[in-house]
Formats: sequence, C-alpha cells, structure tokens
Amino acid sequence: MNVAIFSAKNYDREFLNAANGARHELRFFEPHLNEETVSLAAGSQAACVFVNDQVNAAVIARLHSLGVRLIALRCAGYNNVDHAAATKHDITVVRVPAYSPYAVAEHTIALMLALNRKVHRAYNRVREGNFALDGLLGFDMNGKTVGVIGTGQIGSVVAQILTGFGCPILAFDPFPNAACRSLGVRYVELNELLAQSDIISLHCPLTRENKYIISDAAIARMKTGVMLINTSRGALLDTVAIIEGLKSGKIGYLGLDVYEEEEEIFFEDRSGLILSDDVFARLLTFPNVIITGHQAFLHARSLVEHRRYDHRQHYEVRK
Repeated sequence: MNVAIFSAKNYDREFLNAANGARHELRFFEPHLNEETVSLAAGSQAACVFVNDQVNAAVIARLHSLGVRLIALRCAGYNNVDHAAATKHDITVVRVPAYSPYAVAEHTIALMLALNRKVHRAYNRVREGNFALDGLLGFDMNGKTVGVIGTGQIGSVVAQILTGFGCPILAFDPFPNAACRSLGVRYVELNELLAQSDIISLHCPLTRENKYIISDAAIARMKTGVMLINTSRGALLDTVAIIEGLKSGKIGYLGLDVYEEEEEIFFEDRSGLILSDDVFARLLTFPNVIITGHQAFLHARSLVEHRRYDHRQHYEVRK
C-alpha cells in the first residue's frame, strides 16, 4: 500500500519507518492535510493524518477521487474527521484508541506537580541566580479532592496515580468505569464535581455535546483557586472564559497541553515569529499557567503502539 503521511515530523519518520519495514511505501509530507494540500495524496491508497489535519467533507471527497480508501489517524482524537462524508465515500477511518495511556496520564500529573510546587518559576529563578523562596509556596496533594472528567483509559490511569497520592477522586462520565470504581472513585454529576474539586482534570474526546464543557457558568461553580488541567482537546475549554477566571482568581492554576486554536501554533518552531493569536498570548502572561505544545502523547511506547479501529464500529458501541 502507498501511504501519504501528512504533518510528518522527524519522530514520525523514525518510528513509522521502523514499524513498517518494507511492507508499505510511506511518503512523508510536512504540510498539514487540507483542501490546498490534499493533491499530495495522489497515487496513495491511504492517508495518515494527525490532530490538526483538516479531514472535512471537501477533503474526503477529493481523497476519494484520488483513490484513497483508508484514512488512518495516528492519534486517539477523531473530531477533525467528517465521519458522514467518509461513510458516503466508502472510506474506512481508523485511529489509535489504545496507545499507552500512561504517556498522557503521567504528563497530566507532571503539570499538576509543576504548578503546585511552582517548578517553572523556581527553574527560571535559579538560572538567574535568584534562590529566594517567596512566591513558591505549594500544598499537599494528599487529601485534595480531584475531579476527573472522562474515565476512559487515560482518565482511569490518572485516577490510579492520584489514588496513590491519597487524593479522593470524583468522576463524571456517561459510561462509568468499573476499574475506577474498584479504586474508590465516586461518580457524581458534573455540577457536583465542579463544586467539590480542588483540582479538575479533563480526559474526554471533543464532541458537539461537550464543546466548552468548561464555560463561564462551569467556572462560576468551581472552588476559588481551583487547579484546572486539560490534556485532551482544546475546545473543551472556553479560553476567553478561562482568562476571565484567571484574572478574577477563581482559577488559581492552569495546565494545558492543548489549545482550541492550536492548529496555527503548535508543532512548529515559531520562536522567530510574531505571535498573532492575542488570546493565546494573554494566557502566556499569567505566572500560574503552564502550557506545553501538545506533547503529552510524545512517548516512545506510544509512538510504536497501533491498533486498527473502525469508526463505524465505534458508533455502534457508543450508541
């Protein structure tokens, strides 16, 4: 099979070539897949895409006309794919639903600990010869209530790790996880989770129903000084509302590995460019915010683990 791989980075080439051997012909393209670049897939039977590639109806129709019959996402998220268009054109869509959940879960915990103990600020101070401790006060994770929104494979590992810290865990998920319940996780309604949690961490896919699940109204229900972590999908948070929450002090700590408008920012070296996204630039001004560039997945084990998955089966299961 000839496979056109979009948004390709050096690590994609390394791990995909190693996994492939000589079975398929892999063609790597640095540009994102969109209506302007889709012609690069000519001659391919499959297109391999990532989180910020545009796989809308127009792109899918063009892929079909070029002979592509398989779209393979090298990620767990699939909200950038028009599944109805894929079905219409008889294109199978597969994703990676079960790469190492520890990769994202451990990055989530790293953000929590770094924010709590002000590691980012301490690192910069020490580099500048400033060893003062003022402003670096942390708190015990032990005993803090953590709300986990979404308890699939990643969310359940987060709950497992935090249980080891001695954190009571509340969870919200339409499909409760028996493994989480066995850990002592208590499933509650979303409003109760928002009101009772000292730390809130999101681990759910982006759907029409949960876009901006963290909104002005949701933030108003939270404890003052809450820590909010998102390593799932950027548009689960209303970023403008988040900024207001930071300004008011309602949100005391914010850790992000995703951003709702990340497509034009993440995965590229933009250090010599002007940042034109004013909302993102405002986020970067807060001392109690840590943002990483969608790197939680970037883990040696995750890059080599792939399982075939048909989106039509997924919808049968979810319904």
